[in-house]
Amino acid sequence: MSWFRRLKEGLGKSSSRLVDGIARALGSGRLDDATVQEIEDALIAADLGPAVAAKLAGGLRQKKFDKGVSGEAVRESLAEDVAALLQPVARGFAPDPAKKPHIVLVVGVNGSGKTTTIGKLAHRLKAASGGTKILMVAGDTFRAAAVSQLKIWGERTGSTVIAGAEGADAAGLAFDGVTRGRSEGADLVLIDTAGRLHNKADLMAELAKIVRVIGRIDAAAPHDVLLVLDATTGQNALAQVETFKQMVNVTGLVLTKLDGSARGGVLVAIAERFKLPVVAVGVGESADDLQPFEARGFARGLLGLET
Repeated sequence: MSWFRRLKEGLGKSSSRLVDGIARALGSGRLDDATVQEIEDALIAADLGPAVAAKLAGGLRQKKFDKGVSGEAVRESLAEDVAALLQPVARGFAPDPAKKPHIVLVVGVNGSGKTTTIGKLAHRLKAASGGTKILMVAGDTFRAAAVSQLKIWGERTGSTVIAGAEGADAAGLAFDGVTRGRSEGADLVLIDTAGRLHNKADLMAELAKIVRVIGRIDAAAPHDVLLVLDATTGQNALAQVETFKQMVNVTGLVLTKLDGSARGGVLVAIAERFKLPVVAVGVGESADDLQPFEARGFARGLLGLET
């Protein structure tokens, strides 16, 4: 199955809500102000957010539909505008050979999919270039399951994993990981972290310490901070972006679990508000279900259209 097909199926719950809402709005067969308002409401209900919904509705008011106003014609128009909003933030990820190793801090709340994202990212990079040397740091030391999971991904991908005892100092592990990565000529160091947002002060202190400690080895590190977001949290994901931006210099986003959510539209709201690069999206459990973000494919999948 092609990636677009998997993405479209993964976005099925989100697109179904949106397609149905647009169809109901167009019941009159006219694109008058009342209809456009209903479409705007449908966009908000699909978690695209009020600002994006108003912008897209405004775009609809400006367009002429020469072949008549059908649900598909409106969705085609909206998909074009959504893709245009997303295109500036669409960015893949690959280690920068000028940064050896390229050091990436992976952050997010517990359950967002940080550890799995690290494993899948390693899998994709290894598949693209078998020679990519990757080292993973099991920095979520308070969750034994996270450490075990990362070790499994290390075995699957042929990557080195640095882990310590339960409750070990995450910054110390990160320091050891970066030091070893440099000495062994690793291309990429992926550092997992805890995500205890209920105790924000402790989490902030821990992340600040990790950044400070690895900065002693490389003043520019971490070279990237990827924030992993769970699509099922909907508009709460915006609050998470805001919170983590206060803690660390977030450079990219990964949105996971799109297949379990009717709230995939939140990615558009996040892109419009924060303008942060979107590195990848995930639509399932298998290793290949995390792929680089592509604006047009996502927009068309969200609006229930073929590529």
